[in-house]
Amino acid sequence: MKSLATLSIALLSAVLPASALPATAPDLPPDAQVIAALRSSPAVSAADEHIDAQQARARRLGAGPYEWTLGLGEQSRRVRTAPEGRYTEWDVGLERTVRLPGKRDLDQQLGAAGIATARVGRGDAVHETGRNLLAMWFDWLREEAAVVEWRHQRDNLSRQAQVLGRRVELGDAPRLERLQADAALAQVTAQLSQAEGRARVAAERLRRQHPLVVLPVTVPEVPPEAIEGQAEDWILAIVQHNHELAVARAESARARINASRSDAERLPDPSFGIRLSRERSGEERLLGVSLSLPLPGEGRRADSDAALAEARASAHREAGVQRRVEAEAAALFRQAVAARSGWLGQRLAADALARSADLTERAWQLGEGRLAETLAARRLAHEAHLAAQMARLEARERYWRLMLDAHRLWDLDDENHPEQQSH
Repeated sequence: MKSLATLSIALLSAVLPASALPATAPDLPPDAQVIAALRSSPAVSAADEHIDAQQARARRLGAGPYEWTLGLGEQSRRVRTAPEGRYTEWDVGLERTVRLPGKRDLDQQLGAAGIATARVGRGDAVHETGRNLLAMWFDWLREEAAVVEWRHQRDNLSRQAQVLGRRVELGDAPRLERLQADAALAQVTAQLSQAEGRARVAAERLRRQHPLVVLPVTVPEVPPEAIEGQAEDWILAIVQHNHELAVARAESARARINASRSDAERLPDPSFGIRLSRERSGEERLLGVSLSLPLPGEGRRADSDAALAEARASAHREAGVQRRVEAEAAALFRQAVAARSGWLGQRLAADALARSADLTERAWQLGEGRLAETLAARRLAHEAHLAAQMARLEARERYWRLMLDAHRLWDLDDENHPEQQSH
C-alpha cells in the first residue's frame, strides 16, 4: 500500500507544472518572510517546548520508575539479665525494585513514540499557522481589492458629476440630474470610506498576528490557474501529508505500545535489598539480603484491559480522522476547480456590463438617454467587476490552499531542516 502511495505521489509530481512549486508567488508574501513567520509563531514555539518535554519524559521512561531506597535505623536494647544491661544497635539497608526483562524496551518505545508524536504535532502547528496566514492574507487582499474598486467607481462618478455640473451651468442639463449625480457620488464615497476602514482592520489584524510579514503597497492581479492532475492524485497527496492524520496515527501507535506495557505490568517487578545491622553494641553483626514480590490482583488486570480498550479507541479515532481528511481533501479540490469556473463566468459578466455601461453613458452624453439609466448601468458594472475580483481572489485562495495542504507551497517539512531535529 505504501509503495502504491509513493508511486501516485511521483505521478502527481510529474503531471503538475513546474510553477506548482513557486519560489515566490506574485500574489503571496515572500517565502523568506512566510517561513520566518511560521517558525516564530507562538503555536510552533509551544510545539518546540512540547518536544523538549517529551524528550525529558523519554529519558525518565528509560531510567525507569524505581530508585535505590536507603534505610537507616538506630535503637537501644535493655537486657535485665545481662551484666551491661543496655546496648546500642543500628542497621542500614539498601533496596531497589528491578524491572523485568522486556519492560525496559517497552518503556523506551513509549518514550520514542511520545517524541515522534510531539514532532508530528509541531508539523501540525506549522501547517495550521500557514493556513491562518494564508486566510488572513487573502482577507486583506479582498478588502484592498474592494477599496480599489470603490475608488475607481468614485473617480468615475466624480468625473461624471464635473461634466454634468458644466452642462447645468450652460443650461444643457436639468438641475435634477445634478442632484442625482451628487447623491450617487455621496453614496459611493461613503462605501469607499467603509471599505477603507475594513481594509485597515484586516491589515492591522494581519500585522498583529504575523508581524514578520510586511504588507506591500500593491499586489499584482494574477488570474487563477487551472488545476492540473486528477482528483484522486490530489486527495492522496493531501492525505499523505496531513499532519492531523499523522498525529492520530502516532497516538494510535503510542496507545498500542502502552497497552503492551500495561499487559506486561500484570507480572509485578521484584524488589531486592541488602541489610547490615549491628546488635548488642557490636557483639553481633548481621548481613542479609531480601526479596519481595507483590502478589498481582484484579487491579492490574483492570489496568491492562483499560489500556487495551484505549488502544482500540485510538484506532477507531484514527480511522475517523482519515475519513474526514479524505472528505475534506476531496471537497477542497472540487472547491478549487469550481472557484476558477465561477471566476470565468463572473469575468465575462463584468466585461459585458462594463461595455453596456460605456455605451449607456455615451448615449447620455449625446442626449439620447437619461442620467438615471447611466447611473444604474454604471452601478451594475461596478458590482459585477467587484464580484469578479472577489471571485478571482476566492479562486486564488482555494488554489493556494490546495497547494498548501499538498505540501507544494512553502517549506513546511521539518525533515528538510536538520536544525529542527534537535528538539
